[in-house]
Amino acid sequence: MKDPACKLTPLGVMTLALLRERDMHPYEMLRLMRQRHHDKLVPITNGTFYHTVARLQKAGLLAEVGIDRDGNRPERTTYTVTDAGTDAVVDWVHAELPRIDHPLEFRVALAESHNLPREAVVDLLSERRAALTGEHRLYRDGLEGARAKGVPEQYRVQTERQAALLGAELTWLDALIERLAASAFPWGPDAEPHHVTTERRLSE
Repeated sequence: MKDPACKLTPLGVMTLALLRERDMHPYEMLRLMRQRHHDKLVPITNGTFYHTVARLQKAGLLAEVGIDRDGNRPERTTYTVTDAGTDAVVDWVHAELPRIDHPLEFRVALAESHNLPREAVVDLLSERRAALTGEHRLYRDGLEGARAKGVPEQYRVQTERQAALLGAELTWLDALIERLAASAFPWGPDAEPHHVTTERRLSE
């Protein structure tokens, strides 16, 4: 049974999403995460990762499916994601993808957005776009007001940077939404044969 006290972290979401590809033991999951540079999204240490796996198991979001031994190496427990774990990934990504106040969570949600249907992602990113547009307008109006009041340029640099970043993200987001809406590229775990997707990721 899912433990309601288990709050999913970005690392927890990436762990569960990884197990949606296939059953794995923690060492393999860690290796793949580092090979795919997931540690550029969130900090990953051996300690925090194994603690995350234990919490997810206790919460019923992943489960043991076997124990194996390779030669003289220690036994390794293989895990699988449960139905509750799959639902948790979908729910978490659905909640975080449109938010503009959780930058770290958004990066992970975007990386795992392929776990949602294309139409849902378009809707959620459109919701995010609306929020970003309002935020961009605030910074732009603030800059115009500061210039009108004669605020020295040296005090405006951070506001100028944030306005530029918001504008750039809106441009990128518009292009992504358009590509998704037009089915410009395959989307979702069933878009390509599983072994092809896995092999391509392994080469990253």
